[in-house]
Amino acid sequence: MIKNTVLSLPRNAKRLIVLCVDLALLPLAMWVSFSLRLGELYVPRGGIILLFIAVPFIAIPIFIRLGLYRAIIRYIGFLAMWAVIKAVSLYSLIWGVLVLLTAIPHVPRSVLLINWLVTILLIGSSRAIARWWLSGSFNPATKNGKRKKVAIYGAGEAGMQIAAALSENRDFLPVAYIDEKKILQGNYISGLPVYGPGQLNSIIDDFLVTDVLLAMPAASRFRRSEIISMLELYPVHVTTLPGLDDLASGKVRVEDVREVGVRDLLGRDPVGPDDHLLNANVENKVVLVTGAGGSIGSEICRQIIRIKPKALILYEQNEHALYDIEIELNELVQQEFSSSVNMLDETIPLFSSLTNHNRLSIITPILASVANQSRLEMVCTAFGVETIYHAAAYKHVPMVEKNPLEAINNNILGTYRAAKAAINSHVDTFVLISTDKAVRPTNTMGASKRFAEMILQGLSKKPDCKTRFTMVRFGNVLGSSGSVIPLFREQIKNGGPVTVTDPEITRYFMTNSEAAQLVIQAGAMGRGGAVFVLDMGEPVKILDMAIRMIRLSGFNVKDEDNPDGDIEITFTGLRPGEKLYEELLIGENVIPTQHELILSADEKSIPLKQIETFVQQFTEVVENYDVGECRVLLMDAVREFHPQCKVSDLVFEQTGHIEIDTASNKILNIR
Repeated sequence: MIKNTVLSLPRNAKRLIVLCVDLALLPLAMWVSFSLRLGELYVPRGGIILLFIAVPFIAIPIFIRLGLYRAIIRYIGFLAMWAVIKAVSLYSLIWGVLVLLTAIPHVPRSVLLINWLVTILLIGSSRAIARWWLSGSFNPATKNGKRKKVAIYGAGEAGMQIAAALSENRDFLPVAYIDEKKILQGNYISGLPVYGPGQLNSIIDDFLVTDVLLAMPAASRFRRSEIISMLELYPVHVTTLPGLDDLASGKVRVEDVREVGVRDLLGRDPVGPDDHLLNANVENKVVLVTGAGGSIGSEICRQIIRIKPKALILYEQNEHALYDIEIELNELVQQEFSSSVNMLDETIPLFSSLTNHNRLSIITPILASVANQSRLEMVCTAFGVETIYHAAAYKHVPMVEKNPLEAINNNILGTYRAAKAAINSHVDTFVLISTDKAVRPTNTMGASKRFAEMILQGLSKKPDCKTRFTMVRFGNVLGSSGSVIPLFREQIKNGGPVTVTDPEITRYFMTNSEAAQLVIQAGAMGRGGAVFVLDMGEPVKILDMAIRMIRLSGFNVKDEDNPDGDIEITFTGLRPGEKLYEELLIGENVIPTQHELILSADEKSIPLKQIETFVQQFTEVVENYDVGECRVLLMDAVREFHPQCKVSDLVFEQTGHIEIDTASNKILNIR
């Protein structure tokens, strides 16, 4: 009860409490020093009383200046304790000089050294005890028997930091390290024994280990994948720390621990970006991202803000998504600014806040649809937009299949109007985010994105077009909305079953940040109308991924061979418009580029006049809510489009009876 009251106090009130404790401990340390030196309970007399009175006036300003009251007590560590030693040493030195200069009698010189040691002991102990109390380390609720036993794979700096953090956590108890270095095995680090990987079975049995935490952030993705594959064989829940890029603070916390994801299983190390390509269209430029609140759009925004544009315009029609990404980006800028000014924030707060305000003002949210050409054109002109990353699209295959007119309006007409707005407002570069589903599409989403590519290919051939149009095509992005990864994780958490559409289904995968960086770099390449394809490595079998995630969660797969397993995998069948295998190229004309993971594809297009005719026809069918004609028109515009679903399988907003001409696949009447 008292602890919660203390923790809920304002920050300044907590600092005042610590300062008052120090005011009491400093004279006490002085009295203890005299008593120890003289071998009796000392009673100060005469001028020595003045020395006792002077102690707080000397020490407290030094403690304030050296930051002893800025540390958060319940998270205090070695660096804060080192600050205590430095502050007490400086105080003791000044106090000793004062004693020598005043020549007050009956002050033994050895008291100076004793007082230094006793003050360090009392001031340091007060903080250590407070940390122990506030962190709940003595709480009966944290008894070892009630905590999950964790083995930490990796006895390096990250492993030691996470072991220290876990030791204060009520739910987990670190019991051992696992490390591949022979020199460490058999020794103790921070009180925990170090074992080799071959001793995992005995560790699990002896310590009743339920969790293994992979604490090797500096290891390559290939190496991490190897270790995770080895850990799959054991009945433990495997978690991991992110890589060094994500651990930017340098301090590992319990909050950094996450479930093993596909990025850990891919086994392919990301290729570093080409700084010239990365900066070309972004650095010190006005950049606009459509669909800024979506999974890939938001990641592009995160990458852009790190490259320091002149301004970043967030263009999004979903209010909540726009709000979320604006808040997140402002926090990123705040963190970047705080780390760069370091101590400036403490000494010149007014200057600091003004500068920070100017830095944050580069981010502007615009709530609007890309289908509104005049609105987008006005924004581009008003802000002087130089680069557009067009990520706005409806992309969920089954949802788009059930709502084809909205997909046509957003993916096709929205792209056309956005491109026209870019031309009319003299935007330098327009980059379309496309998809592997645009290659020989079997669904409305893929076909609409393929025609969006064709629109840009056609516009780029206009003689008077100054805007450079490029397209970047890639597969699934880890962590994107609709990804199977969070779905599998939730199903495993609920005890199953884990649902897979088909045992043979495969997909290409790439991490969010890697895809966004490659999109930005590809946009800086080549001529107008180029289609760029990202090399996403080998496709991943979704069934294998599901099996691995179940095992790494500490469970066994329940099937015919193992009827007593924990979690079953069920097959639901392909969803409307879904393919077993995805492709990235329509033809074979692939040209390497200056980046090893970006390829240029030379693909056929149709004349601009024909494209504009199709756009006009699409506009009419959307306005007339003619779903049947929309399907026919899309098949005519994208000749490679071979739909899996019949028009009669689609779901419409209208209610009533639908009459369809089976010969032409057209809707005759809706009542």
